[in-house]
Amino acid sequence: MIIRTLEQIQKMIRNAELGGEATLTIHGVSINDKDELTGKLFIPIKGERFNGHDFVKGAIEKGAVAALWNKNEPNYPKDVPLIFVDDTLEALQQLSESYRDELDIKIVGVTGSNGKTSTKDMVYAVLSTVFAVQKTEGNYNNHLGLPLTILRTAEDTDVLVLEMGMSSRGEIELLSKLSKPDVAIITNIGEAHLQDLGSRDEIAEAKLEITAGLKDNGTLVYVGDEPLLQDRIHRYTNVKLVPFGQDEVNEYYPVLVKQEKNGTSFTTNKGSKEIFIPVLGRHNVYNALAAIAVGQLFNLSWDDMIKGLSQLKITQMRSEIIPGKNGSTVINDAYNASPTSMKAAIQLIQELEGYNRRILVLGDMLELGDLEEQFHKDTGAAIDPTKVELVYTFGERGTWIAEGAKHNFSEENVHSFLDKADLISHLSAQLKNQDVVLVKASRGMKLEEVVTGLKE
Repeated sequence: MIIRTLEQIQKMIRNAELGGEATLTIHGVSINDKDELTGKLFIPIKGERFNGHDFVKGAIEKGAVAALWNKNEPNYPKDVPLIFVDDTLEALQQLSESYRDELDIKIVGVTGSNGKTSTKDMVYAVLSTVFAVQKTEGNYNNHLGLPLTILRTAEDTDVLVLEMGMSSRGEIELLSKLSKPDVAIITNIGEAHLQDLGSRDEIAEAKLEITAGLKDNGTLVYVGDEPLLQDRIHRYTNVKLVPFGQDEVNEYYPVLVKQEKNGTSFTTNKGSKEIFIPVLGRHNVYNALAAIAVGQLFNLSWDDMIKGLSQLKITQMRSEIIPGKNGSTVINDAYNASPTSMKAAIQLIQELEGYNRRILVLGDMLELGDLEEQFHKDTGAAIDPTKVELVYTFGERGTWIAEGAKHNFSEENVHSFLDKADLISHLSAQLKNQDVVLVKASRGMKLEEVVTGLKE
């Protein structure tokens, strides 16, 4: 984590003015007065419904060494060590950028409509076999979370793997310029945020913002099967381009994929050694290819990369395998959903072998804009009744998924609910030994509550 004196902090932030003892030393930063604050610099953030400046004095009482203070904010506490800044949010970002510049470190940035968290975890798993690596934890992938992640990085770290999320144009550009990645990864271009951005073309442009801070002669690892990237990739003449994906035109592609009960095995065009990842789904093979590409950029051996991927720990609610009731298995993929990731989830459960019945629980996909009804109906229509026995849906938009599914399924095999407790009760009564249930929806639907209700 960042360890600096107040005088050093003041010099790392533009136009900052010192209002405390210069030699006081801070050990880390926080923007949350409910955190453990001992020894930290408290940074009050001002939002539409809250003002962090109201909690500065309390943060000092809880052990914070000092705090930032917006110069335009009145009534600053005179008995508290402060650094006065033009804007506390911008100061947080400037501080993280300055700290990043002082670190002798390599940065790998990861973005994409789907799969960025799993890919981040895989890159971390691969590189950790050789290097001291830190990564984005939880959902710290935005204009607040990424700076905090940088500031929490130990000075002896070799590589920092940063996830970059967005909801509108310009956000990833900011994160990229703050972090200055040596390697950037784009996992895919999906439909998430169509409501805000309007088209997949705009989503592609937004994801390519990750190159804004990419170092000269850096590397862009990207999904080469995506036409929207193929059409734009010629712009990048000062970076190394490494495509991965399904087709043989890519530098990295899978040769053989085997779906197993506890994970996925595959080989690549780069070698005959079998690679195992303890996570389900062909889409995760492509994420692993991106991680392998990064591993090779860092000169890792195949044995090290295979070992790292075999020990992979994926962030919760991403194809997480959980024992269910009555000897069933539940796959918790409830963190988020879009038409692209729904398609991948459907393909995953349809490819699973060794189970009695395959059951889907699908909920609303949010932020899809004017085409949301058609997206949901198409999702339901894409489910193969010869490979999936039961379909459950949750939510108002979920009823559209059910409508689409009923084109191919009988009425008795499609069940639509607006109440989670009713869904859990109905499905729990149906579950039998060796059934497998996959649960997926957008984050706002909180379908992990259904997963909890179906647990053993």
